[in-house]
Amino acid sequence: MPVTDGRPHWEARWDGRPDRFRPPPGAVLWIPVVISLLVQVPAAMSSVFWHRPGVAAGLAQIALAAVGPIALLASRRYPGPTVAFVAAAALGYLLLVRDDGPPYLALAFAIVLAVARRALVWAVVSVVIAWVAAMVFAPMVGLAWHPFRIALVTLGLAACFGIGALVRVRRDRAAELQAAAIRRRRTAEERERMRIARELHDVIGHALSQINVQASVGLHLMDRDPEQARTALGSIKETSKTALEEVRSVLGVIRSEGDAPLAPQAELAELPRLLAGVRSPGFEAELVDRLAEPPGRAVQFAAYRIVQEALTNVVRHADATRAIVALERLDDELLVTVDDDGRGSRGAEEGTGILGMRERAALLGGSVEISASPRGGTRVTARLPWGATA
Repeated sequence: MPVTDGRPHWEARWDGRPDRFRPPPGAVLWIPVVISLLVQVPAAMSSVFWHRPGVAAGLAQIALAAVGPIALLASRRYPGPTVAFVAAAALGYLLLVRDDGPPYLALAFAIVLAVARRALVWAVVSVVIAWVAAMVFAPMVGLAWHPFRIALVTLGLAACFGIGALVRVRRDRAAELQAAAIRRRRTAEERERMRIARELHDVIGHALSQINVQASVGLHLMDRDPEQARTALGSIKETSKTALEEVRSVLGVIRSEGDAPLAPQAELAELPRLLAGVRSPGFEAELVDRLAEPPGRAVQFAAYRIVQEALTNVVRHADATRAIVALERLDDELLVTVDDDGRGSRGAEEGTGILGMRERAALLGGSVEISASPRGGTRVTARLPWGATA
């Protein structure tokens, strides 16, 4: 039995609504067949018993009463030919049986199923031909139908077409809702994957960059200045510890299926520690904080990650000796600038780090620009709405 989220498919939710019962496909196929057989075959046998038309005619009546319902089994794959075949069987049954027995239900089911499965032309042509043929041949075999009966049958056939059209509209609507739900779920999953990838990129990339710089310093000064080398090793230890905590925080979100991290998000107050971690004998980082008060947590976290990624790029690619991080409020925006005196971007293609910075800013309604710095290197300018929330 197919299942969705641990439940049978007819109970699974896909549109955000409460669970609704949906009959399994086998029931949709077999219920019309069983009902038609239970109504038509006993009626045909009763007619043969009471009127005794002869062995051949009696067997023909019973066969026509049974063949139509059985033909409905092919309606799922061949709805058009099925309605044509059942209409022909109904025509033969109608002309052969001379009493007013129950209606030929198989034809009603065949019409509904054909229209619901987009075989409308087959259904219209088949039913019209069969009904016109019945009107023409009925007098030839001695049948005289009351006008009320003719009108009632005509209305019944029209109602079958209406029911089939209603079923088709509902199925189309259900398919649209399901497709929309799938698209929304995929979009949400893609956003979450991008968010996790961005977090891991920033955390791991910055940590590895710092570890590489400090390890180089330690190796260079191990013999000449053991104390400075020991400081570099301590910095590596602290950086790796912080990175592991942040990675566990991101992975904890996945395990707990939540959006809130397990560890506190970074704030602007932690920028001095961040800058201290990237400093080395050949590189200095300075913080210029002109803020009278900090913005909201979401803005602080985005600004911290943008500065972190910008400094990582400076350390790894700029060949700079100095970087200055400036924070200030302009009207309702937090302005973050990171300047370095390195060799500049020189038209280099933007990597995933810069893309991540732009995405972080865009999620809050802000922007990130990359331009030449007055200090000769690259300037990263981030504008974030002061009161934005994640």
